[in-house]
Amino acid sequence: MATADDLKFQANPDATTISIDEPVEIPKNQHSRLQEPGREEDDELLGTDDSDKTELLAGQKKSAPFWTFEYYQTFFDVDTYQVLDRIKGSVFPVPGKNFVRLYIRSNPDLYGPFWICATLVFTIAVSGNLSNFFIHLGKPTYHYVPEFRKVSIAATTIYAYAWLVPLALWGFLMWRNSKVMNIVSYSFLEIVCVYGYSLFIYIPTAILWIIPQKVVRWVLVVFSLCLSGSVLVMTFWPAVRDDNRRIAVATVATILLLHALLAVGCLAYFFDAPELDLPAPIIPTHNGTTVVTKSQ
Repeated sequence: MATADDLKFQANPDATTISIDEPVEIPKNQHSRLQEPGREEDDELLGTDDSDKTELLAGQKKSAPFWTFEYYQTFFDVDTYQVLDRIKGSVFPVPGKNFVRLYIRSNPDLYGPFWICATLVFTIAVSGNLSNFFIHLGKPTYHYVPEFRKVSIAATTIYAYAWLVPLALWGFLMWRNSKVMNIVSYSFLEIVCVYGYSLFIYIPTAILWIIPQKVVRWVLVVFSLCLSGSVLVMTFWPAVRDDNRRIAVATVATILLLHALLAVGCLAYFFDAPELDLPAPIIPTHNGTTVVTKSQ
């Protein structure tokens, strides 16, 4: 039978021990990131690690051919909570947070951008007609005629902006990626998502543009530009910041300029259009003569 001394733990004096106080060797790539704590957060938000690249490439693979319905069905595979969450992220941007990393990269979609653009088209067209009606309301020489052509003009402008500008930006990032190694290129679908959701703020803004006060309208334009423009800047600036400083600043400035031209152009064309010279009314008299009154 074993005694109590035999059951005691016997330590081997020749055994190699490891102290938890010993410094652990840091890999070179990780050591370089620790030297730049500000870049570490941005790299994580951009998704430059291998797991994010694998996830992005896996999301881009389509098993079905592009001419089938199943191929495009994957672009609309999103639930209501995801769409609402992305809308909230575009209306209330968080400083230092990347919109693609937080909301889009896990499941980029076309459902939200498509319906946001469609809603914005009809909102601008209807609000523009109502604004024109309220401006001329009470004038005896004015007869309201709905301008249905505004719907087609608004649709052409907004959908062209929401597709052609992301296409040009995607091509530019791909071209610069071949020149500079540190530039991160988003996929075309991700850029379309960013632009589509960034336009949501203009839907309530277009409704408020019915107010016939130019000061109020321009204040709304500036406010909307600050919100939606900040989403674009915080998304695309980390992707081009490692490029040439002039090219990076010019890229972001061009993005903001085109975004501002869309808002100012819609306001100027659909809501602040110059009034037409209405013909003076002709009032017949009892003796057969006519009197032309001059409208003020």
